[in-house]
Amino acid sequence: MEKKIVKGVKKGDILIYALSTCVWCAKTKKFLQDMGVEFSYIDVDLLEGEDKKKIDEELKKWNPRGSFPTVVIDNKKCIIGFKEDEIRQALIK
Repeated sequence: MEKKIVKGVKKGDILIYALSTCVWCAKTKKFLQDMGVEFSYIDVDLLEGEDKKKIDEELKKWNPRGSFPTVVIDNKKCIIGFKEDEIRQALIK
């Protein structure tokens, strides 16, 4: 299982748990790209077997409902859903 990395300005360690077919996940990725921020993402629906099980468990630690997108910043802050203002605020350093 590999995270896909989108290059940009490093504003911390940003990981998006996403679905490949999710409109809100796509909007979140595009928003970060438009901001020029580096981030990585995992399309959870494309995983299988042990990789999927491991990522599902990881995701539920941050978001017990397991909804998408789930954005984790610096392994400290979690933003669930496409929340432009909240994401922007979290990335101001």
